[in-house]
Amino acid sequence: MLTVLKLGCLVLYALGLAAFAGAFSGSPALAFEVLAAGFVVVHVFELPFVWKALRAAPGSFAGHLVQALLFGMLHSLPLLRAQRQRTA
Repeated sequence: MLTVLKLGCLVLYALGLAAFAGAFSGSPALAFEVLAAGFVVVHVFELPFVWKALRAAPGSFAGHLVQALLFGMLHSLPLLRAQRQRTA
């Protein structure tokens, strides 16, 4: 399920970039641009809450950071759950 939601995020970002580049115009273009930018802004505000889990997760911190910016809690929630299980 998370994979499908992550794919939806990527599609939204692709549509937002296409609209920004001028591939289509009008109300739908503006909506996709605003939604894509809004998703990124919300994910930036999520970062302070998941920073420790991203740092503690195995693998590349930069990779986790990029995925957290792209997918937000869809990426961070499994990391938080794993961290909770390791400390319990």
